Amino acid sequence: MELKNLKSFVAVAEQLSFTRAARLLHLSQSALTEQIQKLEEELGVPLLTRDRRSVKLTGAGIVFLAEARATLARAKQAVERVQKAARGEIGRLRIGFVSSAALEIVPGIVVAFRSEFPAVSLDLTNLRTSSQVKGLLSESIDVGFVRLPLSHDQLTIRVIHREPFVVVLPHGHPLANETQIRLVQLQNEHFVAYGRRWAPGFYDAVIQMCTQEGFSPEIVQETGEMYTAIALVGAGVGIAILPRSVVLAQSRNVLMKPLPASAGLSEIAIAVRRLDNSSLVESFMHAAEKFCQQH
Repeated sequence: MELKNLKSFVAVAEQLSFTRAARLLHLSQSALTEQIQKLEEELGVPLLTRDRRSVKLTGAGIVFLAEARATLARAKQAVERVQKAARGEIGRLRIGFVSSAALEIVPGIVVAFRSEFPAVSLDLTNLRTSSQVKGLLSESIDVGFVRLPLSHDQLTIRVIHREPFVVVLPHGHPLANETQIRLVQLQNEHFVAYGRRWAPGFYDAVIQMCTQEGFSPEIVQETGEMYTAIALVGAGVGIAILPRSVVLAQSRNVLMKPLPASAGLSEIAIAVRRLDNSSLVESFMHAAEKFCQQH
């Protein structure tokens, strides 16, 4: 059953005139008549009665008019939804994020994206960087907010946030009164580290910072959460090098001291599958980059 035949039937039924319906549809009367006859043959029942002066709906035609209108409405809705999906305006996105992005970055991006694309459903899950990489490759998540450095030939990675590293010290530490700390001053300290098994790139970056200053940090405790690292520093286990925003969010029992610019910057990026051409994913990435540029 062709949609064009349904449209023709509805037009005739509403106009109760083949002449007016043909004019409305930009068809010849013979072509319109042929479409109605084909539809009646498919259904096996007459839908219209006509004479030289009038056109009327049969009982079956009255019932079928409601169904035809509903079918055309559903078809129109399907076309609109497909077009919106192609533009990245509807659908479902599964998003992973590191906990250190949960306070300063992710909420603002989500609010901004929802205001622009209210019909998109977002599923957000707190995952470490290594778990997000696995999730992206297995297609259990679509977008990841990951802690850099990170590289993978199957992922596209775009930096959206940069901030300085800081040293986290317990209260009463000998360096507590320093305005700024040089890395070399930490060579005899015990370190609490965001462990390599959870964030290999970040872990290696901290190690490289120290080795460039001529020492290898003595790591006495590794943890899978940056906020746990801060708590361990507060308990006197050691010191830690972490992104500034993470410490600002939980600095009650610790001191935070800046490092020189030569220590580099901590970066968070959005990661997606390189071969994922989804308009929805691209819309989210664009919204995230736009938000971060504005803020």
